[in-house]
Formats: sequence, structure tokens, C-alpha cells
Amino acid sequence: MRLYSMPSSGNSYKVRLLLALLGQAAEVVDCEPGSDSLDRAKAGLPFGKVPGLVLEDGRILAESDAILWYLGEGSRFIPMDSVTRAQMLSWMFWEQYTHEPVIAVRAALRSYPDRAAAATPERLSDLLDRGHAVLQVMEDRLADRDWLVGDAASLADICLYAYTHTAGERGGFDMARFPAIIRWLDRLAGLPGYVGIDA
Repeated sequence: MRLYSMPSSGNSYKVRLLLALLGQAAEVVDCEPGSDSLDRAKAGLPFGKVPGLVLEDGRILAESDAILWYLGEGSRFIPMDSVTRAQMLSWMFWEQYTHEPVIAVRAALRSYPDRAAAATPERLSDLLDRGHAVLQVMEDRLADRDWLVGDAASLADICLYAYTHTAGERGGFDMARFPAIIRWLDRLAGLPGYVGIDA
């Protein structure tokens, strides 16, 4: 398999992380922001964005959480119970529609020079307030449990880990307010096969 990946992107990282946790090999093609390699990759990928996973038979999968589902099928990261599996998917949908548009966007506005013009004080302040509210949802969920669903790490944990673990450093969120999240981040980083975003 070949993975087209933007190294600093949480959506790309979650795929690299699952591959590592599963011990699966893939050729990783790094596509840096603003590079010709990123432009070329986008031109050949569905929806014109990374990550994109090219399978051995040439078919291409797009959208990070769909790629996670494909890679995770039959693994310990997809619960056997149908209700728990549906709960896992609900957290994955929530990540893409509620969490990522706030947590990742604020981090991008603070990190990428080409986004600086959109990083107005008003927008950053709004994203900070909304992001703390989003993180509080996770904090409440994790206050009395180790994982988001079930009794073990699932795709839900992997997909939400990607942008949450850099929310303080890159996004400027006050992670000291969320001790349950901090413990959860440590648990996930302790899984066998774990790799960091810069690996």
C-alpha cells in the first residue's frame, strides 16, 4: 500500500498511527503544505486532498476515518458488539463534524503562514471558547472510563487522539483544565506499536 500523507496533519497522522499499532506496512509519501508533491498527490486523489491510501490493486481510499475503518476491519480496534461499534462510529462522526473543525482549524491558523490572514483575534477567540467546550465533552466522557467506548481502545480513540494530543501546543488550548483527557492521552501513547506524529 502507499499512503499519501501530510506530516503535520492530524487526519494523516491517525492513519499512520493505526498502521503502526497494527504492525502493517505502507510506503508513506510525505506531502508538505505548499509543495509540488502535495499538489500532484491531490490531483490524483478522490476529493483532491490527503490522506489517500492506494491499495495494492490500485484502488484508492479517501477520507481519514474511512481509511481507518478499512484498515481496522477485523482488528481489536473495532468492537465486536454492534451497539458499541455504532457508538464508536458516532464519536468518529463527531470528530469530523464538531471536534476537527474547531481544534484543528485553530491549530492551523496558528501554525501555517498561508492561514495567517484568517487568524483574526476575534476568530481565534471564538475558536478557543468553542474548542474548550468541545474538549469538555470528551473530558466528561472520560471522567470515569479509560476509553471513549467499550473496555479497550477503538478507532474512536485513535481518530480523536490525532488532533487532541497537540491541542495545547499547536492550538493554544488550556489542557490543564482536562485531567481525564491527559490520562487518556497517556494511555493511548502507551499502546504497543505507538508512534508519535513526528515519527
